[in-house]
Amino acid sequence: MNSAAAPMPKPSVAEPAITTADRAARLGHAGLVVWLTGLSGSGKTSLATELERRLFQAGRWVYRLDGDVLRQGLCADLGFGLTARRENVRRAGEVASLLADAGLIVLAAFISPFDEDRQLVRSRLAPGKFLEVFLNAPLEVCEHRDVKGLYRRARAGLLPEFTGISSPYEPPPHPEVELRTGELTLAATADLLEAHINQRLAELAANSR
Repeated sequence: MNSAAAPMPKPSVAEPAITTADRAARLGHAGLVVWLTGLSGSGKTSLATELERRLFQAGRWVYRLDGDVLRQGLCADLGFGLTARRENVRRAGEVASLLADAGLIVLAAFISPFDEDRQLVRSRLAPGKFLEVFLNAPLEVCEHRDVKGLYRRARAGLLPEFTGISSPYEPPPHPEVELRTGELTLAATADLLEAHINQRLAELAANSR
């Protein structure tokens, strides 16, 4: 008699009782991940916060995901080494994908320095439902805005593998949106990105008909 345990069957994924189209019809728009990437200090959190306020007031179903917030809970077990930071982005991408599947507009503000990791997040979503936004600010501008003193500590060797100083940042080669936040005001960047989001939502609605 063979005492070896039989392999466990792979769990089947149940068909959803509520479809993506059902949710879009109820909420008034499709789900969408707006992924804000850029150096620390480039303005990701400020822009995401302003856009969340605007979109909510406009009647959109919107939620902001921020790296600092996730590290207080879901990613509290992760350090700041290269592998841990990439895992942080992967988890954030999974959460963003689930929220977008539920029909929300997700404003995800993460440094996410590596293009491979950002493209992995994109691959988890249906075509058109990932909007990569590159907040392009020169390093000197980001350092000048650094209220937490992170760049100063990194240059002193107290923060190893700090993006932009001792660890690389890979700018998106083909972002859907590029915002030069070192040259534009917060209001101006919010105006531009809000217009892009509304355009993408209109395209998704047209393609679903």
